[in-house]
Amino acid sequence: MKKVEAIIRPEAFQSLRENLDIMGVKGLTVSEVAGCGQQKGQEGIFRGNRYEVKLYPKVKVEMVVDETEIEDIIEVITNTCATDQVGDGKIFVSTIEEVYRIRTGEKGKAALI
Repeated sequence: MKKVEAIIRPEAFQSLRENLDIMGVKGLTVSEVAGCGQQKGQEGIFRGNRYEVKLYPKVKVEMVVDETEIEDIIEVITNTCATDQVGDGKIFVSTIEEVYRIRTGEKGKAALI
């Protein structure tokens, strides 16, 4: 099993959710986050005062999936969320040793479904 974490632009989330649903991905955890990478920051002016915005709003989408689905999921995320602009986000993939469903005690792939 693998955990996929995608940090994406907020405006891309709805399309990504729909495309993941079409491919059969049902379980997601979604968080509103803020961060920066190559975007660094930008300067703004509010009531005549300069300030620096160092963090940009993003959406973090997490899912644990069977290892055989990884390439397809990465492709869907990339195709859906890419704008070819700095700030499109990142995808992190990590190995999950085990998963348990709390309600039934099921584990492994059965707990993902």
